[in-house]
Amino acid sequence: MNKQIERVNKIRTFLLDGIKDLTVDQLNETPAGFNNNIIWNLGHLIAAQQGISYARCGQPVFVPAKYMVLYKPGTKPEQFVEADEVEEIKQLFLSSLDQFEIDLDSNSFANYTAWTTRYGVELASIHDGIDFILFHEGLHSGVITAMRRILKNQALTLSASL
Repeated sequence: MNKQIERVNKIRTFLLDGIKDLTVDQLNETPAGFNNNIIWNLGHLIAAQQGISYARCGQPVFVPAKYMVLYKPGTKPEQFVEADEVEEIKQLFLSSLDQFEIDLDSNSFANYTAWTTRYGVELASIHDGIDFILFHEGLHSGVITAMRRILKNQALTLSASL
């Protein structure tokens, strides 16, 4: 496995493991102080990876187009994500990386369009893009971890008061 993609895979596996005991309601809950929720963050990481790689090369994305609309930068949760779609997002969270590696190995990203992120980072190649994906995954991992702690503490407080 490509080392960069392997790192993204490890982050995503860690995140999925960390949320495995949360309910669909908890994944959809926007904790106080946040403007999105855990399931939105997972969908956003998928959409961002697809945009940073496939879209920048003029390639069709691997995931359903609705995810690119619902989870692109600048969006926020607009609707409750039902259990079947939660499962699809969790499945795509890892399978999209499998396809990404196949496409990377077959040189599908040779026509990468250089651009500068909103963080001021210039990306001139797919490998720069993957480096940025790692940075972006780290940012959202911190947010997801904070949300998970809040949700778990709320659940503990609620069960203690019963």
